[in-house]
Amino acid sequence: MSNDHQTASTREALEAMVAEADTGGRKPTGFSKSLIFGIALAWALFQLWYASPLPYQFNFGVVNDGQARTIHLCFAFLLVFTTFPALKSSPRRYIPAYDWVLAILGVAAAAYLLIFYKEISLRPGLPTTADIVMSVIGVVCLLEAARRAVGPALTAIASLMLVYIFVGPWLPGLLGHKGASLSRAASQMWLTSEGIFGVALGVSASVVFLFVLFGSLLERAGAGNYFIQLAFAMLGTYRGGPAKAGVVASGLTGMISGSSIANTVTTGTFTIPLMKRVGYSAVKAGAIEAAAGVNGQLMPPVMGAAAFLIAEYVGISYAEVVKHAFLPAFLTYGALFYIVDIEAAKLNLRGLARSSTMPIHQSLLRALMTVCGIIILSGLVYYGIGWTKVVFGAAATWILGIALIAAYLGLLRYKARHPDLPADDLTKAIVKVPDFFETARTGLHYLLPVIVLIWCLMVEELSPGLSAFWGTAFLIFIMLTQRPLIAAFRGEHAFAERLREGFDDLVAALQSASRNMTSVGIATACAGIIVGTVSLTGIGLVMTEIVETVSGGNLMIMLAMTAVICLILGMGMPTTASYVVVATLMAPVLVELAAENDLAVPLVAVHMFVFYFGLMADVTPPVGLAAYAAAAISGADPVKTGIQAFRYEIRTGLLPFIFIFNTELLMIDIGSVSHFIVVVGCSIVAMGCFVAATQGWLVTKNRWYESALLLLVCFTLFRPGYWLDQLQPPFETRAAAELVTVAGSVPAGSTLRFRVKSQSRAGDDVEKLVRLTLRAEPSGAERLRTTGLAIATLGGTTTIQTSRFGSQAAKYGLAAGDEITAVLVPAERANRYWLAIPGLLLLAGIVLLQLRRRKAVP
Repeated sequence: MSNDHQTASTREALEAMVAEADTGGRKPTGFSKSLIFGIALAWALFQLWYASPLPYQFNFGVVNDGQARTIHLCFAFLLVFTTFPALKSSPRRYIPAYDWVLAILGVAAAAYLLIFYKEISLRPGLPTTADIVMSVIGVVCLLEAARRAVGPALTAIASLMLVYIFVGPWLPGLLGHKGASLSRAASQMWLTSEGIFGVALGVSASVVFLFVLFGSLLERAGAGNYFIQLAFAMLGTYRGGPAKAGVVASGLTGMISGSSIANTVTTGTFTIPLMKRVGYSAVKAGAIEAAAGVNGQLMPPVMGAAAFLIAEYVGISYAEVVKHAFLPAFLTYGALFYIVDIEAAKLNLRGLARSSTMPIHQSLLRALMTVCGIIILSGLVYYGIGWTKVVFGAAATWILGIALIAAYLGLLRYKARHPDLPADDLTKAIVKVPDFFETARTGLHYLLPVIVLIWCLMVEELSPGLSAFWGTAFLIFIMLTQRPLIAAFRGEHAFAERLREGFDDLVAALQSASRNMTSVGIATACAGIIVGTVSLTGIGLVMTEIVETVSGGNLMIMLAMTAVICLILGMGMPTTASYVVVATLMAPVLVELAAENDLAVPLVAVHMFVFYFGLMADVTPPVGLAAYAAAAISGADPVKTGIQAFRYEIRTGLLPFIFIFNTELLMIDIGSVSHFIVVVGCSIVAMGCFVAATQGWLVTKNRWYESALLLLVCFTLFRPGYWLDQLQPPFETRAAAELVTVAGSVPAGSTLRFRVKSQSRAGDDVEKLVRLTLRAEPSGAERLRTTGLAIATLGGTTTIQTSRFGSQAAKYGLAAGDEITAVLVPAERANRYWLAIPGLLLLAGIVLLQLRRRKAVP
């Protein structure tokens, strides 16, 4: 009884922690409770309407992007001041009068932009007194909202930025600037799309909300529980099985979750007690789950909503972001899986017993049949859509809709023949590992809305918001119908009751998504203050000068400094806000300094670099919130848990440094299927060597020189070109006049490199290396034009005539008048991956040594 009471109190504490971080810790009663519920529900319905094609079909309720951002922030203001208490001592059971006042002021300041939309647009840069007053009120309310919903870190940074705008004339040296008037600052921050109502809030309003809603619906429908138990059924019997199941389950739930803390708690309440049961210490159990929960934000397709921001900032499609992010995410999860296995090997742990008495070969066969069934189902949907479009034309949509419904009904009928998964206390419900086949068959229909979503995004190439709408619409249909249909297939007759349960789940998921979005909406809006300050004051130049001066021009030191700055800036902030802050402040610094150091880094690699390190702050002591959540479940010290989780996360910190120098890790410049296989294979082995070296264990405990050699193998496999570069230069230099010719000969989707004499943001003359990704156009000039460049050669000098605003070329800092000095083409030399063979032979030698040593131990 005491254990039950302790478990209940722990669960309540975890729910309170998640609420404080994501949805607000206030739980009012009576009218206030109903009002909050109504606001949250109205927000979700508005976002569904805005994302859908219905306003354009009915020509009613059409909302433009600027208006949508304003309404989005109005709802966030209402929820943040009614659900997030001002202080720890503030009341939780009712909403004080001052919070109502702040909510009204915040909404009034945002609604002012809606009401006087046309008037403000007719006087750009000339705000009236009323404009300035409402702007100041809005900014102050936003800072207070961010302090409550996001924490002091983002609020402090945004406040310092605002102060910096006005004190610039009195600051010394690099920090000084001409400053701005209150009128200019108000216009920048509140009245235009250059500040608070900029790109970040726009992505939050148009894309992020729908994906958070999709995840909330999927979780409420039962997919979260299904993913966890499926992972456990697949891996629970192996050594360290519960920990391995936690890693896989976190990866699955992280794909649809927007919060590291929620991901950690969702899977951790189940996996951490089981990890402790099979022999992991409380600290290591909590650290494994915290690391897995945070890494869920790296998994496509959602990536904690950062995928859509990366696409917007870099200027590439969402599908390309997913392509670039997949292999690093796979490597970091595979490496954590290996870490778990090493920890189990060190402790000589065993898995749990399997509940099924079926012979192992039959279990494996049935599991294989289930997996094949999923693949065949996905393949039928994927390839079926392709040929139906050709054969049936416009009617294909209706045919495919019918096929999807038929698949849904068939899977539900199949599910209805078997018992449901246990849904309550999972740590008590599963004392033995269930059969994988029996577990898998209970939730196959949850894959259908995911297939719809991925199809719309990756194949139809619809906008992310519209894709999420169609996936969400199908998921709503599932939530309303799955219970009544299962009841019908089982011969039950409580259809109305089951339909009401589904409707209740739907309404609860809608309002839950809005509550989860409150902190994201406020965070992206507040991050807009930083974006606005950078463009208004040129503080990005200051960051560049500081990093370059302190590092002494050494690129590795620059990267390390950038990583540390990202960790610091990311502490205590949600994924979305963390990425916006570090991308705004540090990504341009890294691009410029790398180019000046003769390293042409793709923009997406730089943005992924800052995203990875900003995210690692969630487990970095002393602020790591995911570590605190995991420690609350495991009962361990949160600081020790955070330190251990950070040790596990070192492997995640390695990857950004690798794909800065080896962009093939991001699937850039992959020329063939065999090239892809070699890159993936070498990367997997390299990451395994790094984990074995840092954990001190391969087959058995490492000796110091074996760890050193494993690091050497890791480096060789991740960067085989480094050794070849010492023998032969990787590129040949051609005359600048050949730029158009070379651009026309480069394979479509490949990279064009050239050197440019330009000016740094400080106004100094510099020579830098630039790389542009070329599209499939018929001529070199047209290919260059798609990147934003137009060039001319006069008197033997090749210069840039124009660099289109917002283009790929402009993002690299190229401007009209810059001189192109040389073009670089790949040199004819041996394939660099031949040098991976000595590394693999060295690894084989280490394995043989350790196997011999392990056999010698009695």
